[in-house]
Amino acid sequence: MPYSTDFQQSPPPHAMCIAGRQWVTLKVAEKTLGVAMHVSEYYNLGRLQPTLDFVDVDTVMDTPVYIDPGNLKKLSDDWAVQCAEMLGTFFDSVVQSLSMGDDRRVRELLVRLQEPNETHFGLSKGKSRGRALGPDLVNKICRNLHASRAARSGLLEDLEDTALFIKNIGRDIVSDITTCVIRGMLTSYTQSMAKMHDIPLVDEVYSGLAWDPVRREWDDSPTSLPVADGKPLLLVPKVIVRYDLLATKQDFFRNHLAPAILADESDRPTGKLVRAAKDAVRELKQKSAEGADEEPEVDLVELAEERVEVFRAYKDEKRAKPIKPLTHAQLSKVTGTDPVDFDELLDNVLKIPPGSQHASRCHDAIEALFTALFYPALTNPVKEHPVDDGRKRVDITYTNRDRRGFFDWLTRQGYLCPYVFFECKNYSSDLGNPELDQICGRFTPLRGKVGIIICRSFVEKGRFLQRCRDAARGHRGYVLFLDDGDLRLLVDEVKKALGPRLGPDGRVVRNKPKPAEFRLLHEKFRDLVS
Repeated sequence: MPYSTDFQQSPPPHAMCIAGRQWVTLKVAEKTLGVAMHVSEYYNLGRLQPTLDFVDVDTVMDTPVYIDPGNLKKLSDDWAVQCAEMLGTFFDSVVQSLSMGDDRRVRELLVRLQEPNETHFGLSKGKSRGRALGPDLVNKICRNLHASRAARSGLLEDLEDTALFIKNIGRDIVSDITTCVIRGMLTSYTQSMAKMHDIPLVDEVYSGLAWDPVRREWDDSPTSLPVADGKPLLLVPKVIVRYDLLATKQDFFRNHLAPAILADESDRPTGKLVRAAKDAVRELKQKSAEGADEEPEVDLVELAEERVEVFRAYKDEKRAKPIKPLTHAQLSKVTGTDPVDFDELLDNVLKIPPGSQHASRCHDAIEALFTALFYPALTNPVKEHPVDDGRKRVDITYTNRDRRGFFDWLTRQGYLCPYVFFECKNYSSDLGNPELDQICGRFTPLRGKVGIIICRSFVEKGRFLQRCRDAARGHRGYVLFLDDGDLRLLVDEVKKALGPRLGPDGRVVRNKPKPAEFRLLHEKFRDLVS
């Protein structure tokens, strides 16, 4: 019997149907099922969106954000690279089958797609439900792909290109297909976040299909996932979500293809092609003013085939300028959660007394502060991260996804840091060689050789700085260290960077730091290597 989440009878509170259709009661706080509630509230995490690495979606309603494969493929960390491989092999299989006329294989690849309600992304009114992907729409997409010249002509190179040339495919469909294809990676991420935040997992849950890039087939094995309101939950890294796709049909036609047509046909201002382009642009402007998300009533494939260079230039431009991750303010707005309060997060650290008996509280408070402070440069925190087959552990490991700030600068200067390691020492006394040796022992050429130690206070900072310099000169790694005073400075800098461009006097703030610049860390690194 296939696994299912379609209940044939009313489940007991906080229950989930698993293999064999047995009811399993979940260990969550007492709450009314079906009531709008964020993941952080549902599981009593004691966290707000800025301190969570994933999108703090409502467990019942949809959140209007999307996963854009174009932006996802711009990331270079291991997790994102595996996602890109899945997307590449899936779409390559679809295009190859189309070019070979293998309709059976195309349907085999597409017909089992379904809207992934587990992410709670999209624009469904009321409870999350299959508004987009479903059997009828998938059949339409199959027919449109088969009839489209774009696949056969080579215009379709990536999944996101379908939103430009295939009818019935927009940002919601591309996001849903992307989610289905990378579901295995999202499942692993969800399990990691669940472990970190003590979110209960239910075994043998059927969430949906996951793409196997090696076999190039769908896998429908059950897995372990959180379950909210009786339904599986997939958590999504907030760094990969956007309001829209990187490349859209409206943008391509209105701002690139139509101007090219008008320029090429300038000597025939009343020609059929020019009239069609002008009419389509006028229609798009009107629909945009009305708030409608409509596609131009024009054959983009025919026009783009005649001007392939315009399409290639458009894709190159988009690849060179990916959409930035949503800011804290944008995420708070779209999820309906409180804005970031760096002062409160800092105070949560500073009010913890030094001492080993408070080390765990200090560790948690520092991770919450840094997850908010370093976003989106450092993401995917892992606490008590095991390395070297579990023989060693790192207090906190972050994935370096910086594109324009201090941690990106380190990479460009040749200081390896695909991951950045943090050790939290709730000491009121100076650190010594053992603490430095500990973090240096976690460095490798593959993991990276940059780390930060947090200690509550120092008596002789200069002495420990010299130890760190010795480690750097001995090629053992690059270690920065921060105390409570440094944390205050770092928070003040980030607040200024994210603050308004104009000061209280209405004048432009001079020497305003840029987001992710982290001038304090720059200064400390210069001291380290000088």
